[in-house]
Parts: sequence; structure tokens; C-alpha cells
Amino acid sequence: MASHGIPRVSGTSVDRSEQAKEKERRQIEQYNALETDVVERIKAKDYSGATLQATSNLLSQNPEYYTIWNHRRLVLQDAIVKELRSEQDSTKQAEVEDADITAAQKAGLTVPQQEIALLLKEDLRFLIPLLKQYPKCYWIWNHRSWLLATATKHLPAPSAVELWQGEMGLVTKMLALDSRNFHGWGYRRTAVAALEGLGGKSLVEPEFEYTTKMIRANLSNFSAWHNRGQLIPRLLAERQASSEDRSKLFDGEFELITTALYTDPYDQSLWFYHQYLMSTLDPGNKHSVSILEPCTNGNRLQYLEQEIDSIREMLDGAEDCKYIYQALLEYSRRYLEVDGGNKKVTTVDMKGWLEELRKIDPLREGRWKDLESKMKL
Repeated sequence: MASHGIPRVSGTSVDRSEQAKEKERRQIEQYNALETDVVERIKAKDYSGATLQATSNLLSQNPEYYTIWNHRRLVLQDAIVKELRSEQDSTKQAEVEDADITAAQKAGLTVPQQEIALLLKEDLRFLIPLLKQYPKCYWIWNHRSWLLATATKHLPAPSAVELWQGEMGLVTKMLALDSRNFHGWGYRRTAVAALEGLGGKSLVEPEFEYTTKMIRANLSNFSAWHNRGQLIPRLLAERQASSEDRSKLFDGEFELITTALYTDPYDQSLWFYHQYLMSTLDPGNKHSVSILEPCTNGNRLQYLEQEIDSIREMLDGAEDCKYIYQALLEYSRRYLEVDGGNKKVTTVDMKGWLEELRKIDPLREGRWKDLESKMKL
């Protein structure tokens, strides 16, 4: 299955010769035998290195098999528990070579912690080729998150920070390959939250700049726009932004999204961000964040008039774009609720826009009838 031009799994040509069919049958038999072996080992609570390798072999063939990821975590958890128990076992400490103890001390780790760190790093490396081949497999990203969460739990903060910083480098490379991979964006937010929690330093400013960079590289990047909207409230709070600062940022965001919309008014992801900005002006929306403070009816009217005029201009050359008509109807409704003077739009205008929607998208006639009823047109 393809998503915005990037295949979820790379496709290959299909060879249906008898030789190919026989090869496929052998592969299926081997796969089934491997699956049976892993399941039987787990039932027997065999959490050995051989079982870990067997899960590696199986997952390399089928990373979508989430139950095997669960089995793999059982094996890893068993190894971690054993290392933690050994920390209290002075006899093992005495048996460890001096070189190993010195290396652990230099890293600020106990010997068991060093072993846990090595175990987790090896598993992180195992995932790299899988991520390259299957960048949109939920279970690979899920397992990677588990590994880093385990590191955060069992390793000293500096060691965990080092691992998470490595993840930021990884996900930056992944998003360079596919800038709209929402798995990568979600994982980036996880990594940022972990680094902020461990280091106590906010990453809002650099992450906000990162969204700007990604949006300029590709306007049709819904994940970048979404991340940007999530960051703005924190950004304003941490800057201790004044009313003037807030207004300046708000105007800048409208300038950014308007430029994008004029470039491609048919891109739905752009309209989502525009709707987000407009929602912050709606006092009736309990879920909206606040950007302008204070936000008066005068502010609301100013921006509603500004955006209605701007969107009307977009119709020139994009008369068949339904998103434009939908936006005009929605913002006109809000404008009338705030003002009631009917200065900017008329019922005739709104009826005309609704009629255009019916022509462009007749399959949603029920929706347009409902909208007509709600707006009393």
C-alpha cells in the first residue's frame, strides 16, 4: 500500500514460474517451522540467546508479527532482570575481569548496567535495517520506544540521554527520506519529551524551527503543520510573550499558511492548519488553545474579515476547489455570530457557495443539506 507516494513496503515484480512457486513453498515451510520453534521456546520459558536469535530470524522476515515482538521483549526482560539481580551478587562482581570493571566505571555505569546498555544497543542496531525496509511498520517503532523507555528506567540519566540523542539523529535521517512519515514524527515527539525530562531543558524553540524548515521544504507536510500547532502554546508560554508578541506570531502564522494556500489551495493538510489558527479565535470551542491574549470581538472580526477576503481571492483560478467554499461558509457563519451586521457576507453569497459545493461534490449531498439547515439558508 502506498501513502503520499512513498510505498509502505517496496514492491517487487512477481515471477509465477514453477521454479519460483517451488521456492516460495520452501520459504513458507521454513517460515512455519521457525514460527513453531519460537512459540514452543516461549511456552517452555526458554529465554536464551538462541530464542532471541530465533525471534530475530522470524521478525526479519515478517516485522508485522506483533506477537513475536512481545515474545522478544520477554527474552530481553529476562536478561535485564538477571543482570539487575547480579548487581547484588558480590561473587559475580569479583569474577568479572578488571578491564570490564574499569570500562564500566569510566562510563559511570555498574557492570550490570553496562551489560544492559550493550543489550539494548544491540537490539537498537538490529532494528535499523528493518526500519529502512519497513519505515511505516507500527511494531518496529513500538519496540524501539520500549527499548529506549527501558534504558531510561535502568540506566543513569547521562547514558539514557546519549541514547535518546542518537534517536533524534536517526529520526532526522528518516524524515529526510520521507518527510511526512507520521510514525517518525510521533517518535520524534517521544524522543523530545524524553530528552526534556532527562535533561530538564526545553527543546520547544529548536523543534519549532525544525517544523519551519520541514514546511519550507514541503508545504504538503501535515505532520509538520500538526507538530507546529502543538508547539505554539508552549512556545508562547516559555517566551512569556506579551500581547504584542502573540499578535506578531499569530500574524506570521497566517502569512505562512496563506502563502502555502495560494501555492496549492487543493491541499487539505494546509486547510487543517488554517482551521486550527481560526479555531483559536472561537470562544465557543472548548478544545481550542489561546494564542491571542486578550482576544476581543474586535480581534475576531478583524481576522475573520481578513481571511474571508483572502479566501475569496483564492477562487480566481481555483473555482473547482471545494475547500475554499467550505472555508468561506464556516468563517462566514462565525463572522455573523460575532457581528450580526452582515457587512462582509450576505445570504446570497453563502447560498451561492453552497450551490457550488453541491456541483463539485454531489456524493455528499446529505452533508450539504445538513449544512444548509444549520445555517438556515
